[in-house]
Amino acid sequence: MSQLFTPIELGPLTLNNRIVIAPMCQYSAEQGNATSWHTIHLGHLALSGAGLLILEASAVLAEGRISPQDLGLWNDDNEAALKTVLDQVRAHSDMPVGIQLAHAGRKASTLKPWEGGAQIAPDQPQGWRTRAPSPLAFADGEVAPEPLDESEISALIEAFVVAAKRAHRLGLELIEIHGAHGYLLHEFLSPLSNQRDDRYGGSLENRMRLLLEVFDAVKEAVPELAVGVRVSATDWADGGWDLEQTVALAQALKSHGCDDIHVSSGGLTGAQKIPVGPGYQAALAARIKAESGLTTIAVGLITDPEQAETLLASGQADAVALARGILYDPRWPWHAAAKLGASVKAPNQYLRSAPHGVKGLFAE
Repeated sequence: MSQLFTPIELGPLTLNNRIVIAPMCQYSAEQGNATSWHTIHLGHLALSGAGLLILEASAVLAEGRISPQDLGLWNDDNEAALKTVLDQVRAHSDMPVGIQLAHAGRKASTLKPWEGGAQIAPDQPQGWRTRAPSPLAFADGEVAPEPLDESEISALIEAFVVAAKRAHRLGLELIEIHGAHGYLLHEFLSPLSNQRDDRYGGSLENRMRLLLEVFDAVKEAVPELAVGVRVSATDWADGGWDLEQTVALAQALKSHGCDDIHVSSGGLTGAQKIPVGPGYQAALAARIKAESGLTTIAVGLITDPEQAETLLASGQADAVALARGILYDPRWPWHAAAKLGASVKAPNQYLRSAPHGVKGLFAE
C-alpha cells in the first residue's frame, strides 16, 4: 500500500492521506478581507484530493501584513469575509482546512511580488513603519524597523490568541504558527536579526521564548484544534539560525504539546546561499523528525509522486506539502494516486474523468 495515501493524525485531526497543500500568499485581499479570488483559488484546491488545505499566511495585526493586500484575521470584517469564502468551498468539499497565522515583522509593508516586492516606506501611500526584535533592516536602503518592547510583545501574543479564536469560530481544524521565512517569529529566533539584550534575546533559550509563548497561548485558547509550527530549519547563512538550533526548538515544541512541525528554510537574509534542488529540504526534515519525535511535514521541490512516496517510506517525513507544484497541477493528488495504485476522493461531477484503464482511482 502507498504510504502517501495512508491516514495520518495531527493531534486531534485525522487526514485521509499525507498530501498537504502548503500556505501560499495570494496578495489579493482587501483590508485583510478574503475576496472572490479566494473562492476560486481555494475552491479548486479543495477539489484536488489532498488530505489538508492550509490557508495562506493571515496577519494577526494589520501592521503584520507582508503587503497591503495580505489576508488577515484581526477584526470582525476579516472573519466575516473569510466565512463567506469557506461556506462556499465547504458546500462542495469536506477537505479539512487549516490556517497559517502570521506577523511579517521587518518584511512587512511591501509591494506585491508582481509589482517588484520592494518595501513601501512609511511616508508613502499604503506604507507603515515595520516592527521587529531589533532595529535592523532586512535589506540595504530600507527603513529600519522599530523594536518591539515587552508590553507590545504581550499584545502581540494576545493578537495571535484572538485570531486563533476567530479561526475556531470559522470551523478551521488546524492552526499553523508561522515561524519561518524571515518573518517576525523567525526574526526573534535568528541571531542575525535579534540583537536584543532582554529576556527575548541573546541565548538560544531567550530567542526561542516568543515562539514558545505564542504556541502555548494559542494551544491553551483552542485546545480542540491541531496546532503546529512552520519553521525555517536554517538561514543558509553564516552566524544565523541553523539546524542544530531548530532541533532544540523542535524538542521544546514537542514537550509543549505541538502537533506537527512543517520544515522549510531560508528567507531571513539576502546573504543566504540555498542549494536548491529536488527535495532539497528533506534532509532537514529527516533530522528534525529523528531527533524530536514530532510529526514532520517536508516541503520544497517535492514534485514527483515516487519522490514523495520514498520520503515517507524511508521515514524522512510523515507527510509532504506541495505549494508551487499544486498550483501548476491542481490535480497532483489524482495523478499521484494513479501512479501509485491508490485511490483518492473526487467530486461526483468529476467521477467520469478517470483515465481509461485506471480502475479504482476515485474512492467511493
